[in-house]
Amino acid sequence: MNNEVPRHVAIIMDGNGRWAQKRGLKRTKGHQKGAEVLKKISEYVYDKKIKVLSVFAFSTENWKRDKEEVDYLMDLFIKAFRKNFESIKKKGVKIVFSGLRNKLSSKVLNTMDEMVNETKNNKNGIFNICLNYGGQDEIVEATKKIAKEVQNKALDISEINQEVINQNMFNDLPPIDLMIRTSGEYRISNFMLWQLAYAELYFTDVLWPDFNEEEFDKALNSFGKRDRRFGAIKK
Repeated sequence: MNNEVPRHVAIIMDGNGRWAQKRGLKRTKGHQKGAEVLKKISEYVYDKKIKVLSVFAFSTENWKRDKEEVDYLMDLFIKAFRKNFESIKKKGVKIVFSGLRNKLSSKVLNTMDEMVNETKNNKNGIFNICLNYGGQDEIVEATKKIAKEVQNKALDISEINQEVINQNMFNDLPPIDLMIRTSGEYRISNFMLWQLAYAELYFTDVLWPDFNEEEFDKALNSFGKRDRRFGAIKK
């Protein structure tokens, strides 16, 4: 048992569509409920003294979904960013976004930039929203930035290490300690591959719209019982 509070928690919020379909509702109703759950959980996380929360809001693969669903999600992001995260701002949490900016509308980008600018000086935690995000894309983009620095002679190849790579990711964040995935899927789906290197993984059958503070505490309790060795052997 480690009895530690994880510094960085990441969540793959899965199951909105299935939650709605089980109730005979449109998938968009599931996303609406999921946004409400995210508001509650994001507030609760920082009350637990966790410093960084990363959430998988929209992957680069999600563009393959029906246009109606994608358009709804984009509108939901704008409304949620403006309304649901006011309480996060009041807690003094810094909001950042990870992902590619291409394909996102000017309305979404402007809303994102407003949130980042309004919270850039906050010191009480970090809320990292992964939007139009793919873990492999993040590593590719970091590699391009580092290659350009080497090409411009601002960086020597011998100076490239884990810290340099981390600094060139979408955001310079601490490693993930605990990754939670809802809905009973047992995979990481190209989510924060670099940062997940030594994360403890927690999977639950609970669909994201049914996830609550009690379910989050179950994940924390599981984390507290893990023996984190980081490749070493404890005597």
